[in-house]
Amino acid sequence: MNSRLAILTGTKTIMSDKLKDLLAQKAAIEQKIEEAARSERAEAIAKVRSLMAEHGLSLADLSTRSAPRKARGGGGKVAAKYRNAATGDSWSGRGLRPNWLKAALASGKKLEDFAV
Repeated sequence: MNSRLAILTGTKTIMSDKLKDLLAQKAAIEQKIEEAARSERAEAIAKVRSLMAEHGLSLADLSTRSAPRKARGGGGKVAAKYRNAATGDSWSGRGLRPNWLKAALASGKKLEDFAV
């Protein structure tokens, strides 16, 4: 039984050493990653400064904001293009023709008769 304990203890020591080596490798790799990131960041900053100097830009030029884009779709009401004088009904000219206009056109009136 003592030999088993010695073997298990020895294995545990080997695993601990192996784990320590892997953790050391991990720390070294993380250090290299940090150094590479710092280096790439410094290169990017140098490129930006060079481009700014080449085009005569300052930090103030970069911080000005352009007008925000207007959202598309879902807009408000559209002005009426056609109105029924008798009832006050109106149509913007978009979408399907309303029934009152269909009936009026069928009775012989012209679309221009209802123009606003």
